[in-house]
Amino acid sequence: MTLFWIITAVLVLIAIAFFAVPMLYGKEYDDVASRDELNKAFFKDRIHELENESQEGLVENRQELVSELQQSLLDDIPESEVKKSVQVSAGMLLPGIILIVGVSYGMYASVGGIQKVEAWHDAVNRLPQLSQRLLGDNAANEPLSDQDMSDLTLALRTKLHDDGDDPMGWLLLGRIAMANRDGETAEMAMKKAYDLNPVDGDIQLGYAQSLMLSGKPGASDTARQLLRNVVKKDHTNMQALSLLAFDAFEQNKFEQAIAYWTMMKKLIGPDDSRAPMLDRSIERAQERLNADDKAKAIASGSAATATAEAAPKVSAEQAKQQVVATISLAPNVVMPKQGAIIISVHSADGAPMPIAAVKLPLTTPFPLTITLTDKDSMMPQRKLSSLSEMIVRARIDSDGNVMTKQGDWYGESQKVMLGGDTKVLINKQY
Repeated sequence: MTLFWIITAVLVLIAIAFFAVPMLYGKEYDDVASRDELNKAFFKDRIHELENESQEGLVENRQELVSELQQSLLDDIPESEVKKSVQVSAGMLLPGIILIVGVSYGMYASVGGIQKVEAWHDAVNRLPQLSQRLLGDNAANEPLSDQDMSDLTLALRTKLHDDGDDPMGWLLLGRIAMANRDGETAEMAMKKAYDLNPVDGDIQLGYAQSLMLSGKPGASDTARQLLRNVVKKDHTNMQALSLLAFDAFEQNKFEQAIAYWTMMKKLIGPDDSRAPMLDRSIERAQERLNADDKAKAIASGSAATATAEAAPKVSAEQAKQQVVATISLAPNVVMPKQGAIIISVHSADGAPMPIAAVKLPLTTPFPLTITLTDKDSMMPQRKLSSLSEMIVRARIDSDGNVMTKQGDWYGESQKVMLGGDTKVLINKQY
């Protein structure tokens, strides 16, 4: 910002110079020379008139009159030449200088966006600190606010504009975009990182995750191949195994999902805090696997009975850390030929960023009842159980992409307390 203010000061001084220099030094002129030229003009004009009058016979003593004109011209010549100039005192210039400075900086303060420029420079200066907080390297382990995430994104984009060959910078930008549910930016940033360093395991992992979020045709196949490459190099990579398990579950390949989660459970051991979550995931996949033979009964109208049979028993303490939602369709809803059902939990203020989400196949019959718990949380540092009040949304997604699309049907519940149950009627359309 120092350089910016120096440049503006120089420009204002140049403007003042254009105004003050001519006023201060004035314009010198020759009064004698000006009067002499004027007399010559009068003399020539009068001679011309005398010639015309002489030809018409109006003047008899023409030569005498010419001599008188010549004598008058000579008499008007001053004894000495005096040059004059118009000057203005420095004190008289002061109001003009103040006006120039005031208008220049006043206009910039009004329409120049100085606050945004200062915020931009501040965000760039805070990039190392914000990056450490995002990665959890700060001693206080203070989470990033929405404004911090916005500043970090701005600072990263500025850095990458100046140095676009930094694969780790693109990777970090992609991770932030995924946290903000910005699938398009996440895929773009991860693709750039992958193009710059296609052998790095973290970049392969991030790119695969962004492809899974995109929902584009063929993207899932590429993502699976990348994840398998990561696991091939490091068979203990928990995040790659988790993504493969989630993908298998989404593809209704429940046996594969169970195999991946079982492998993860063996790697972390029974005393790890993540073990109960893996147990619940395995139980859920097993229930879905067992429910396949009940598909005909569910399709014929016994969905409520099948749901009750498949619902796992939970303790009173577990029931306080979850929310149960019953999703139903309005009669006017037209189901797409393909897509998915996305059920998400949001903070009570209606923020678009979901705290937890579940994606179900479009063939799931309505009405359906689903229990959302901490295992459905989007980020480990912010679990569903951290909310005292929440809103549940349900959406019929027509393209398999988690991002909202024009024409999708959706519904939203009233505010519900943690541990409670609510109803969602899908009856609106984007």
